[in-house]
Amino acid sequence: PQKMTVQDVPDAFPTVDVPDHAHYTIGVVVLIVGITGILGNFLVFYAFCRSRSLQTPANIFIINLAISDFLMSITQSPAFFTNSLHKRWIFGEKG
Repeated sequence: PQKMTVQDVPDAFPTVDVPDHAHYTIGVVVLIVGITGILGNFLVFYAFCRSRSLQTPANIFIINLAISDFLMSITQSPAFFTNSLHKRWIFGEKG
């Protein structure tokens, strides 16, 4: 059996011509949202750790959301920003 690749299937991933400025604009917006998410969620976590009055069972759900959002912001924003600047997927076939 021969291994098939994306190049073997024509039109497997149709593309659309998008102007360069659209890539850059979306990249900058994602970068701003990512930085805001990183800083905001870190501040929520920091305030929770520093203040005993905030450490209630109900607030643990908020901290879980803040931590997961922080991790999403710190891992996804740089990758999306970099791909937007290069105007293509840069992590190869396995990525």
